[in-house]
Amino acid sequence: MNTFPIHQSLPYSFLLIVLLFFMPASSSAQDCSPSLFECGNVKLRISYPFWTKGRPEYCGYPNELEIKCNKTDNSSEIVIQSRKYHVMKINYENQTATIVDKDYYFANKDMTPCRRPSSNTSIDINLFNYTKGDLNLSFLYNCPFLVQDNPDFRFFNCSSNHYRDYAYFTFLQHITGPFINCHVIQIPILELNRDLLLEKEKAEEYWIDVLAGGFEVTWSSSDLDYRCRDCVKSNGHCRFDETSPQKRACYCNGASYPDMCPLAQGPGGDKSRRKILIGVTIGVGVLILTCSFFYIISLVTKLPSDNFVFFWKKKTYDTLKVEEFLENYGSLVPKRYRYSELKGVTKSFKEKLGQGGYGSVFKGKLNDGRPVAVKVLNNSKGGNGEEFINEVASIGRTYHVNVVTLLGFCSEGSKRALVYEFMSKGSLEKFIFSNKVGGRHILDCQRLFQIAVGIARGLEYLHRGCSTRIVHFDIKPHNILLDDDFCPKISDFGLAKLCPQQQSTLSMLDARGTIGYTAPEVFCRNIGGVSHKSDVYSYGMMVLEMIGGRKNIDAKVEKTSEIYFPHWVYKHIELKESLGFLGFCTEAEEDIGRKMVLVGLWCIQTDPTNRPSMTKVVEMLEGSLGSLEMPPKPYLSSPSRSCSSTT
Repeated sequence: MNTFPIHQSLPYSFLLIVLLFFMPASSSAQDCSPSLFECGNVKLRISYPFWTKGRPEYCGYPNELEIKCNKTDNSSEIVIQSRKYHVMKINYENQTATIVDKDYYFANKDMTPCRRPSSNTSIDINLFNYTKGDLNLSFLYNCPFLVQDNPDFRFFNCSSNHYRDYAYFTFLQHITGPFINCHVIQIPILELNRDLLLEKEKAEEYWIDVLAGGFEVTWSSSDLDYRCRDCVKSNGHCRFDETSPQKRACYCNGASYPDMCPLAQGPGGDKSRRKILIGVTIGVGVLILTCSFFYIISLVTKLPSDNFVFFWKKKTYDTLKVEEFLENYGSLVPKRYRYSELKGVTKSFKEKLGQGGYGSVFKGKLNDGRPVAVKVLNNSKGGNGEEFINEVASIGRTYHVNVVTLLGFCSEGSKRALVYEFMSKGSLEKFIFSNKVGGRHILDCQRLFQIAVGIARGLEYLHRGCSTRIVHFDIKPHNILLDDDFCPKISDFGLAKLCPQQQSTLSMLDARGTIGYTAPEVFCRNIGGVSHKSDVYSYGMMVLEMIGGRKNIDAKVEKTSEIYFPHWVYKHIELKESLGFLGFCTEAEEDIGRKMVLVGLWCIQTDPTNRPSMTKVVEMLEGSLGSLEMPPKPYLSSPSRSCSSTT
């Protein structure tokens, strides 16, 4: 990381402070001020949440609520739920707009009497709501018979050349009685136009005018509103702000505030202004004194410039590194959560599921009821955000039944978290090392075999099924999670590396993985190149642990010859002895157990070129026992053996 000694950076820091506090207000504060929109005879004042051509998209609600001018019919056009509406009027004080479905706008100029509305009109309730000034007008067609003397339903005298039918209109919300079998079309109108239909003897000649009058919507109680009226009253401008908790902010003189401009919050504006000026002056003075103090210290102690840096420099670099990664990946990354949202999801991180080297995992529940596991990363072991980036870059692009799904993430400064699908059974580790009854596994032989096959398929997908090969580098029982049906899913991609499919070896500056599962070439480079075959080794060690129900290296066993399990089990396989002594498989399942042992021993071959690919591993597991040859005996005494050729 390139840094400057403080005595060199001090003049630049002081200049930056002067520019920040005394430069003119940024023009970005003005580009979201209200603007006039003209289209034909329509004139509208455009402000948040709406935006139009010539104004930045963030001045309104992004990807939505753009008002365009349709030159064909000179109408102001907005699209809501893929349906086009003409905007007739906007009232920002009441936060209402009068709109009309384009199918009925100007319809009275070119439509013949008795042409019927063909579809319902509805709005996106997440953006807008109807107002008290609206009323539903219902048209009823193809009624089975004529109904007379019902004051709530008016007969609509329309006929065609081919058949005679009975049509009505009503303002009732619920259709019952003899009209229940009619075809119903509902369209909102302004309540003030209600009498226009009721007072006319031939209502069918006026309904087009009523629909062309439109209806009213409001955004005062939707996601679009967050005290924007208060912001405008304080001489500010509302605009979209991705960084704020409410996704909206009030901009005043180049600065962003949550609700309103500070100088307008209540009486005594001049006093508030003086307080702010005094506070700014004091703050600048304290900062200058602090910088001067460090400057003097650096001159007196003559500390090396590489060591004497601002204490927040590293944290800023880490944060920028993560944000740059997220920006480059764009829409490829999963959903981004605010830290406050995750506190709500986990009820303030109440239920802890487990603890790992890089953080803690808590149980939570999303708004749709889905249970999730939230992994909060440990700041002190985040490795410049590398573990977080690895997780999002690798698992964020995977979709496989045997790979855990990353549902979202959080990155707010130093706070980073990952949101996964919840795996009810927990990790494989607790089922193979501690859960035994009468010396036998709780998971039977067939179940463990299916788990081994599932993990192999997941690794095959990571190595060959993705456009970019993903090497996990930390395959072990603790990182294999099980769902309700004991379906295994590979998790924890913090040490993963991505590489092109055609690249045979990986360049690594440091060893990574867990002792006992790490392939020998990772820490002894003279053995062979580091590649996806390193995952194969870890998989083989894990399969042997699944069979033995114990760690591969176990100093607690009574016989010295049994300390390294792969050597011990190899001896029994070589002598063609039964595996029943493992308490793993019954006599009927002997072939399954022997097949897993042979595959595991092939996977842990010291020379990476002698190990099968994960595709071959799947074939070996799903094939017959008779097709498997006896592998060479692994010659390392243990995976933690030292090596003088480490680079």
